[in-house]
Amino acid sequence: MPTQTPPPPTAMNWERFKQYTTHLEDLDLTLDISRISFEPSALESLQAPFSQAFKDMEALEKGSIANPDEQRMVGHYWLRTPELSPTDEIKKQIEDCLEKITTFAQRIHSGAIQGAQGPFKNILCVGIGGSALGPQFVAEALTQGSADKMQAYFIDNTDPDGIDQCLKSLEGHLGETLVIITSKSGGTPEPRNGMLEAQAAYEKAGLRFSDHAVATTSAGSQLDKVASNDGFLERFPMWDWIGGRTSELAAVGLLPAALQGFDIKAMLHGAKLMDAHTRKKELNQNPAALLAFAWHVATNGKGEKDMVILPYKDRLMLLSRYLQQLVMESLGKKDDLQGNTVHQGIAVYGNKGSTDQHAYVQQLRDGVPNFFATFIEVLQDREGDSIEVEPGVTSGDYLQGFFLGTRDALSEGGRESITITVAQANTEIVGALIALYERAVGFYASLVGVNAYHQPGVEAGKKAAATTLELKAKLMACLQENAGTAFTAQAAADKLGTPEQTELIYKLLEHLAANPQKNVQKTQASHFCESSFTYSPS
Repeated sequence: MPTQTPPPPTAMNWERFKQYTTHLEDLDLTLDISRISFEPSALESLQAPFSQAFKDMEALEKGSIANPDEQRMVGHYWLRTPELSPTDEIKKQIEDCLEKITTFAQRIHSGAIQGAQGPFKNILCVGIGGSALGPQFVAEALTQGSADKMQAYFIDNTDPDGIDQCLKSLEGHLGETLVIITSKSGGTPEPRNGMLEAQAAYEKAGLRFSDHAVATTSAGSQLDKVASNDGFLERFPMWDWIGGRTSELAAVGLLPAALQGFDIKAMLHGAKLMDAHTRKKELNQNPAALLAFAWHVATNGKGEKDMVILPYKDRLMLLSRYLQQLVMESLGKKDDLQGNTVHQGIAVYGNKGSTDQHAYVQQLRDGVPNFFATFIEVLQDREGDSIEVEPGVTSGDYLQGFFLGTRDALSEGGRESITITVAQANTEIVGALIALYERAVGFYASLVGVNAYHQPGVEAGKKAAATTLELKAKLMACLQENAGTAFTAQAAADKLGTPEQTELIYKLLEHLAANPQKNVQKTQASHFCESSFTYSPS
């Protein structure tokens, strides 16, 4: 499809709004794509590709192999409609897991299961990627603060300082903190390291870690074996047909949500209602298809523009981070389904309104037109009445004014936008938004001919990290064997027989020297690249 020039402001009129806005009554959710620049013929031109996308999605839901790299099905849609599972075994697994989560949460809340210091009051979630982003988004979106049954904390990286900050928040309360370790394989470094760091903190506090821990993992994984051998409180399943970025409505996300006291059945119901709408075969009646269509038009089907997520509600602030992984990991692919190099993807970023109006909206309005915006509008300001900050005007009135004004300002500048409006940011709507974007990603992937359900780039990054750690071990061994001898990066690389890796070795030496426990001292040279490093055992 050729690149289209954004329409003049006059094109954004009431008739266009009525024609290209879809309202879902059962969810009280509205999708408006009228401010994306396209002619009616654009919808017609994509009818055939969408017909294929609908067939692809139907085959996926019936259990086709959607991830040929791993020879696995992709079944996140079955999580909210188990009766659509391709086998009775999978249906039973889903239903049993939901029952297990519900029962476990009830036992925790009732005090039937307690920590060393009494009833559990906190959750420490240890995970990475989808095992963290989904639970974090839901925790932020649905929290009622101190009214939550349990307070959630997260270790979502292998940054020691970040881990220290999190554990410091729980200092003196570890005995009333339940730790959820989430890792499909159990060998992913970030959650493994987080678990070991948490375990060390419990042991330092004189507490038995396994008495405070549960695992969400695959049967037979490294983590599953550790949980079984050490006697964790419970184990919850991760199935090979659920990818990390689509796991929020599996045990990965439902367990922490249930423990926080959120209505997980309502969240699943919201997703189920959205799924029903997004299974429709008519493009103009399917909100996920319309969303994918808008992305295709806005980016010319080649990712030529970024997606900026602008929720005008504080509790939806993490939606942009959640969608960042869902969209970018799913669509960011080098090759298409035929093996052609295409370098597909859509970059996603965002924060929240009206904060953004004092940050990067200036560039959105007047700078490089390399984006399209998605506004998320929530009609209900708060539970209860609001004070008037001016006669007849509340803080919520201002928030809507900023949203509408910003949207119009972008339109006037020829900048395109999508608007999703919901009545409330409640549990059902959170489930519906997750389902909407999951399906939109699948449709868009079909349109541009890439596999949305594998992640070769992520695996390549893991392998590269492992190779770097191997080199670091060899470097450290070399320094120890030559204790007292000063090495520049070049000299160390030559000693190891890897002169082509001198830059990498320099970076490794810098990190070793910055951490005293490694016993590597740096001697600064007049040019930093000629600085020398010496191992001196303490």
